[in-house]
Amino acid sequence: MPSLFEVASMNPFSKPVRQAAAAGEVEFGSTDYYVKCCIGGALSCGLTHTIIVPLDLVKCRMQVDSVKYPSIGKGFKVTLEDGGVRALGRGWAPTFIGYSMQGACKFGFYEFFKNMYGNMMGEEAAYNYMTGLYLIASASAEFFADIALAPMEAVKVRIQTSDYGSTLREVFPKMKAEEGVGTFYKGLKPLWMRQIPYTMMKFACFEKTVVALYTHVVPKPRAECSGVSFI
Repeated sequence: MPSLFEVASMNPFSKPVRQAAAAGEVEFGSTDYYVKCCIGGALSCGLTHTIIVPLDLVKCRMQVDSVKYPSIGKGFKVTLEDGGVRALGRGWAPTFIGYSMQGACKFGFYEFFKNMYGNMMGEEAAYNYMTGLYLIASASAEFFADIALAPMEAVKVRIQTSDYGSTLREVFPKMKAEEGVGTFYKGLKPLWMRQIPYTMMKFACFEKTVVALYTHVVPKPRAECSGVSFI
């Protein structure tokens, strides 16, 4: 049976030995590490959500006016008839900005909280309760990520579902002037209720999948793999 020290040394939450970083490597826990996590999250969330803006637009309109937009197919048809192909891109700017900010916070804070909570728990507890650590770190990250997202999400929905305005430049200052800053956070609680459980499951499943791959698929120990430093 391995000793407690040996088990702790294999703990995926313990920091890797800090060595002189080779070219292209990023030291775990460094500012550069968290910045790169934020950039990766911003690109992944911002780009993917922007790509599906036409589908999101139709979905929002179906939710607001089910008579005019009774189905996905009808929603696309009516939207094209009313405004042409360009109408399918309404709300792309707040979508890109909002979900880029959300992604940066989601992925950056997840790594930060996972490291912080792991250190607070200690290596043995972090190893024994790693799934719980994944869940609470991802929930904490998404809490702040949704605060970053909420204003742009409010603007996006207003653009897509009404004649209030058609661009971010027009709608954001208009909403702020007429309704105050609080209007941008009216949908924050529903966002938390939707996004936090989703993000908890996403990161927990991802982490478990990584462990499974390194256990059953990758032919050499995880510590010997180059490229990304795992925690």
